[in-house]
Amino acid sequence: MSSPVDRSAPSSCCTPDLTPAPGREPIPVPGGRGAHLIEQCHVEAGAFRMGDPFGDGLPGDGESPVHEVTLDAFDIDATTVTNADFARFADDTGYRTEAELAGLSAVFHTLVHPRATVVSSSPRAPWWLGVEGAGWRHPEGPGSDLRAREDHPVVHVTWNDAQAYCAWAGRRLPTEAEWERASRGGLEGARYPWGDDLLDARGDWQANIWQGSFPDHDTAEDGWAGTAPVRSYRPNGFGLWQTVGNVWEWCDDPFDPRAYAKRARAQVHDPRSRVAPTLRVLRGGSYLCHDSYCNRYRNAARSSNTPDSSMGNAGFRTVAL
Repeated sequence: MSSPVDRSAPSSCCTPDLTPAPGREPIPVPGGRGAHLIEQCHVEAGAFRMGDPFGDGLPGDGESPVHEVTLDAFDIDATTVTNADFARFADDTGYRTEAELAGLSAVFHTLVHPRATVVSSSPRAPWWLGVEGAGWRHPEGPGSDLRAREDHPVVHVTWNDAQAYCAWAGRRLPTEAEWERASRGGLEGARYPWGDDLLDARGDWQANIWQGSFPDHDTAEDGWAGTAPVRSYRPNGFGLWQTVGNVWEWCDDPFDPRAYAKRARAQVHDPRSRVAPTLRVLRGGSYLCHDSYCNRYRNAARSSNTPDSSMGNAGFRTVAL
């Protein structure tokens, strides 16, 4: 029998509220000396309609009102940062992630390695477990590794870790307006990067999300339980792969739905809004999203977590300075 789902905490399936044990401060890295090898996609300057035109989102997520945003041109990674990419950064700098420093990160309960030790659980979402030794090199805890997963997205990286990678690579995180414009791939007002229908004409899945009964049984009809290689399925009209599903992607912006609505009414989207950055924006959903609970594998969908939170379904992609 499936565990009961707490709909009073709608984001908890996606972003656990586990607090890692205190660790040392992350190691500063020199700026801009990393060779960034990920394929880039160019997004032309222009305006687009940002937000949820379908009413799919939960009110607390702040996906509305739909509003026009004008952006300068930018270059964004075709894929999320992979394990191989992050390994180059870590090997070059000696950087240790916040999960590595704390000795703990959040792993979804069905994925915990049999040899791993569970030390805590999320009060609002017991399917999220604090696993000792879980981190980007050991995604399911000790006993797991990255063999055959070099081309999967790096996970167990915090917003702070992503900023350190960006400093090394001479890059930055996208604003959520840039992220959404890039995710839409030129399809104005579409629900997904490829259109409005979840399945293609043959009935095949077009993203890596949860199938089955959440949170206990994923049938993996889309081909993957957990992360998929970053170039799975098909790229969107701008050439970006898997902006929805697979892993949540950190954005630069602080998260505040009220500020989002205020900016929308003013037709302005400024990530430097004076909001206390206790939460940071996550975009795109993950392999854990299911329409019975977390319908956030959409272009307009938003979530958040604290900048020091580490979990097994969040990564990032970067934008040129």
